[in-house]
Amino acid sequence: MCNTMINRFANPLDMQDTLFEELSRMFGEEVPLYDKSLAVNIRCNRALADMLESVFEGFSVSDTELGSTSRERHGAIRIGREDEFRLITRYFACFGMEPHNFYDMTCIGAKSQPVIATAFRSAVDPRNRVFASLLRTDYFDQKTARRIDALLSRRQVFSDRARSLIERCEAQGGLNEKDAKDLIKEGAQRIFKWTGEGNDRPLYDDLCEAGFKIAADIACFSSHHLNHLTPNTLCIDIYSDAMKWRLGMTDRAEFLDRAGQALVFLERIVDSDWLLLHFHQLTHAKVNEFVRRRLDAEHLQKIISELADALDIESLDLSSLAHNGYKETAEGPDAGVQILLRQDAYRALTEPIRFIDETPHFESAHTARFGEIEQRHYATTPKGRALYDYCLSERNSASCAVSSDCSEVDVPSSGTAFKRASNAFAPFPETLLDLIEQGLVYATFEPSDIALEAENRIMTTDVRALMRSGLLWCRGLRYEDFLPISAAGIFASNLDQYGTNSTACQPPTYSREQFEAIVGRSVIDSDNTYRIMQSRSLLASFRTLGVEHLLDDAQRLALEGDTPASANWS
Repeated sequence: MCNTMINRFANPLDMQDTLFEELSRMFGEEVPLYDKSLAVNIRCNRALADMLESVFEGFSVSDTELGSTSRERHGAIRIGREDEFRLITRYFACFGMEPHNFYDMTCIGAKSQPVIATAFRSAVDPRNRVFASLLRTDYFDQKTARRIDALLSRRQVFSDRARSLIERCEAQGGLNEKDAKDLIKEGAQRIFKWTGEGNDRPLYDDLCEAGFKIAADIACFSSHHLNHLTPNTLCIDIYSDAMKWRLGMTDRAEFLDRAGQALVFLERIVDSDWLLLHFHQLTHAKVNEFVRRRLDAEHLQKIISELADALDIESLDLSSLAHNGYKETAEGPDAGVQILLRQDAYRALTEPIRFIDETPHFESAHTARFGEIEQRHYATTPKGRALYDYCLSERNSASCAVSSDCSEVDVPSSGTAFKRASNAFAPFPETLLDLIEQGLVYATFEPSDIALEAENRIMTTDVRALMRSGLLWCRGLRYEDFLPISAAGIFASNLDQYGTNSTACQPPTYSREQFEAIVGRSVIDSDNTYRIMQSRSLLASFRTLGVEHLLDDAQRLALEGDTPASANWS
């Protein structure tokens, strides 16, 4: 009976995949440049895979496997009302996606925006994610807040059918295939669909002129339209250079030169841990069979030339499409620093809109939706995140010191400042093993084949010693979440606005507890999730190796109780 009940419901993860396929199709129809950017990305990823196949004898990745790697998406939506956000939370729950982390975008310095946010994703093995922002009208003066609230109160984004499907899913624990398809259709054809239909042009103009373009994008339109839909890339630098070339910002010769530099750099840092991070289907046993080879210069040039030829076709002449260029620099850590994530984007497009509450409709233009790309690396521990924040501050300070926009900063010689910026992330080691040993990133562990054969001869729980001796395999945990400052940097670059201060008489403050009351459920702490995964994998490894009895009480309690303390790392 139980199996019958389960089988009559659609799998939430399958529903999620279908939803994002439909959203990608929808967004491609709305934004032709997005579809073209996906084609650029798959070609760049194929070139990277070809390089890896040459460097690692025995490694191969099929087009199907590469498509799976490339098809991952993260989207971004902006919500106006608290009741709308609670409905969005319930909607994504039908797809196995729960809110992860609380992001306060109102207090990030010069890049602050009038929104708080969370990310909806699966807790385990995330395939897709949505960064969802909620407009806070109390960030504004009372008059402006009343105007925004009055406009938002009149819209109805969710249809009665969508509401009933959500309620049915919650009541019966799932949806049948037909209802699942209908709920997906509601998302792609209504909830997240761009209409280009605006309301209240005076409010729209006032918000934009005051520097609140994000608020205008949220309040003055009739849906929670996708702001962007981001694919995953294996090398963000090659992809960004390819986009700049095809957008007409550089030429083929410059692309060939920069792509060559990127591939040479990448060859230096890729290892078995890099492969395990980027290709989920690989195992330690499989990776250990690969033989590392040197990539000769002639073959490298062949790969780069073939990539350029694959991109240099009429259908990928992106300069023929309306666009506003590409960001100057990527957000996140420097290239080669394998933590968190790096993000880049083509700048927000200028799209036609019409204000439908006027007769005749007033035709205008709106700039908000852009084309982001991302490359994900290892999830950092609190120690690693603190070091990242410090390094980022050092890099920004050094960059600011050579910028004419930062005259208030003591300016050293240009050479000194640039050197400081380029070395800002030097405190981070290059290898996963070193990152783990310094307590900077999270990982999962499992006994190696050698360890399993050494039954009853292992007499230590020293994690470093077990890793160094090849008895304990480690796999860095991939970062599945977001960086508020990076997101704000993307917003700012696209809107030509670098944050706007609150206009309220008393600037408000926001908390995770307030946010949880809005969404109607607990927000998952991703850092805690990463830590639990690491602790449980260590404890399971010690049990398999027969050394659990060597743990002292504090170590055992730490691993069993999932407390921040860890096992023996000395």
